[in-house]
Amino acid sequence: MNNRRVALAAVLTAGLGFQGMAQAQDWVPGKAVRIVVPISGSTNDTLARLVAPKLSEALGQPVIVENKPGAGGNIGSNFVAKSEPDGYTLLVGYNGPMAINPTLFKSMPFDPLKDLAPITIAMKGAQYLVVNPAAGINSVNELVQNAKKNPNKFSYASVAVGSASHLTMEMLKMESGANLTHVPYKGAGEAIAGLISGDVQAAFFVPGNVQEFARDGRVKLIASTGRTRYASTPDVPTMIELGYKDFEATVWAGFYAPAATPRRIIDRYNRELVKILNSPEVGDKLRQIEYEVVTSTPEDFRNWNRLEIQRWGKIIKATGARID
Repeated sequence: MNNRRVALAAVLTAGLGFQGMAQAQDWVPGKAVRIVVPISGSTNDTLARLVAPKLSEALGQPVIVENKPGAGGNIGSNFVAKSEPDGYTLLVGYNGPMAINPTLFKSMPFDPLKDLAPITIAMKGAQYLVVNPAAGINSVNELVQNAKKNPNKFSYASVAVGSASHLTMEMLKMESGANLTHVPYKGAGEAIAGLISGDVQAAFFVPGNVQEFARDGRVKLIASTGRTRYASTPDVPTMIELGYKDFEATVWAGFYAPAATPRRIIDRYNRELVKILNSPEVGDKLRQIEYEVVTSTPEDFRNWNRLEIQRWGKIIKATGARID
């Protein structure tokens, strides 16, 4: 009798396990899914377009990437926050609108922690401090000293107001006393064009945006913002090495859905996206542009997002940067 009960319990347990697995996988989309990228010409766009075809294969539906730039990423992010929570609209959220803008903007159209459901973080990376070779700048110290002596001569590009490229330079200005004029652009493509043409003299960019231009001499890399040097550019020192204590500024991106999206949909996306991001086809390409592939649970991603809001908030308040 005892043996029969044990066997019956094993069967029931296996059945419940199978049922739980089926419930976890029971959401299947019935139409195309769109991934909104709230900026144009950036590594966030690269991320979305690398993931989209693989996600389409996994879901059995087309996955379309749409760029909705503007207001430092707020326009596209708010669009997703206000979309139907039915699993058909996702967001590539990045540190600008997700972590910087809540403090930078006087009024936000959405709350990243309340109006969006995190799925998984996808990638993190440090930035390069880049200069136009024609400016005659060969080091961070030269940039700082020249900007101090000629406060109206030097300007810097950012990919958008409130982006990491904007606030990281404001960090440098605050710590060094240098005076560079901010010139915001609409996306990385325009910002890099402005730097190459000489309209601006310096900028902070993620590696994927400037590597090819550094290789052919159109821009010069003079520092990076990670805790260690990039393996691909061992001769480029970190800001910390140059005496800027704790000068670490990383950028990141991940996937979100509207806040009320059912958990079973979030779980399906988390499972598929984590698998895709860690696949050689996608992961290796992200690593080639100097990004670390980082995946997580929705809960861990939310905690990271909360910590990033606090971290960038301190910088914004200290620099006095503000957008009304």
